[in-house]
Amino acid sequence: MLLTIDDFDFSGKTVALRVDINSPIDVNNGIILDDTRIKACVDTINELSKKGAKIAILAHQSRPGKKDFTTLESHAVKLSEVLGKEVEYIDDMFGSHAINSIKRMDNGDILLLENVRFYSEEVMSEWKNWKDITPKKQAKTIMLKKIYSLFDYFINDAFAAAHRAQPSLVGLAYYMPAIAGRIMEKEIKTLSRVIQNPERPSIFVLGGAKADDSIDVIKNVLNNNFADKVLTAGIVANIFLIAKGYKIGPNKKLIEDMGYLNQVEIAKDLLDKHGDKIITPVDAALNINGNRKEMELDINTEINYPIHDIGSETIKLYDELICNAKTIVANGPAGVFENKNFLKGTEELLKSMAKSGAFTVIGGGHLSAAAGVVGVSDKINHISTGGGACIEFLAGKKLPVIELLKESYQKYKK
Repeated sequence: MLLTIDDFDFSGKTVALRVDINSPIDVNNGIILDDTRIKACVDTINELSKKGAKIAILAHQSRPGKKDFTTLESHAVKLSEVLGKEVEYIDDMFGSHAINSIKRMDNGDILLLENVRFYSEEVMSEWKNWKDITPKKQAKTIMLKKIYSLFDYFINDAFAAAHRAQPSLVGLAYYMPAIAGRIMEKEIKTLSRVIQNPERPSIFVLGGAKADDSIDVIKNVLNNNFADKVLTAGIVANIFLIAKGYKIGPNKKLIEDMGYLNQVEIAKDLLDKHGDKIITPVDAALNINGNRKEMELDINTEINYPIHDIGSETIKLYDELICNAKTIVANGPAGVFENKNFLKGTEELLKSMAKSGAFTVIGGGHLSAAAGVVGVSDKINHISTGGGACIEFLAGKKLPVIELLKESYQKYKK
C-alpha cells in the first residue's frame, strides 16, 4: 500500500516533488529532443497546482562526465510549454536563492530547482549498492538539511529512478510523509498486476542487449509461475541458444566481450527447470556484408556471420503465441532495430502485441523508442517510463524508493 495524492489536503502546503525528466538533449544547442518524460509529469503537477500546493520540483539530467550533463533551464521552458503555466527555473538547489524562492511562492506556483546531480552528495554514493544507505543517512546531507524544513510533504513521481537511493530520492522521507505521484502510482499498480495477478495466458517477450537483467526477470516470472511462456530474442536468445548447444560463432564472441558468458550456466539451469516454457528462435537473420540473410537454426550447423535479428519463421511462431495471450510484457528489441535491414523482428512483434487484444506492457528503454518508430505506441496499454527501474521491478528486486513509500504508508496512514 502507498500514500497517494488523494490522501492529503495540499492547499497552501509546500511540496517537494521529485520527478524524472532526464531527457535526450542536443549537446550542441541544449534543445530537448524528446519530451516524453516531461509530458508524463503533467498530471501530477497540474493536479497539485489546482489543489493550491506550492510546488518545488527536484530533478536530474544525466550524470557527471556525460556530454548531456547540463542545467535544467531548458526543462523549465519545456515544462512551461506542456503545462500552459510558468515554471520558474532556479539556478540553485539549496542556497539562499533557492530558499528565498521557495519561501515566496504563492498557492499554485511551480518552480524547478537546479539539477540535483550538480551536487557531490547526490552522486558520491555507489550507483547500485544501496544496502548501507538509509533514508536517515541521506537525510543528513547538507543539501537536504538546508531545505527540508521548507516543505510539508515529499511527493516522489520519479519511477524511472526508483532503483536509486540518492538523497533527493529518499532523504526527505525521513522528515515528512513520502507520497506516490500519479506516475509512480500507475507504474506500481500496472507492473504489480502483470507479475502478481496476470490474466492467462501470460507471455513475456524478452530481448535486447541487457541480458543479465532479462534473465533475472525470466527467473522471477517462471520460478513464481507469473508467466506461462517466455519468448526470447536479441542477446537474451543468443545466450539460451548457446545453453542449448547451438554454435553461433560471432555472437558467442560478442557475448563473451559483453561479459555475459556467465549467464549461459544460469540459462542452462532455467532450461532444465522450465524448458517447455522458454521459447528460442527457430531461424535468424544474419548480417552478411550489411545484407539480411535468413537461415534456419540447426544445432549441428555452425554460424559464421553475426545474428542481427530473428527470422521470419520465428516471427510467425511468436505471433501465434502472442495473439493467443491475455497478458503480454515485452522488454528489449528483437535485433539491431536501428538498422532498417534488421528492424523486421522488432517491428512484427510490436505489431503482434498491438493487434493481440491482450493487456500489453512495454518496459521502457529501446523497445518504447521502437514502438514510436513502428507507430504502435498508442495501441499499447502501458509503456513504462523507467527502463532500469521497470526491469528490476519485474525481476522481483526491492527498489529503494518503493520500499520507502511502503514504509511511509505504515507510518502515516490515517
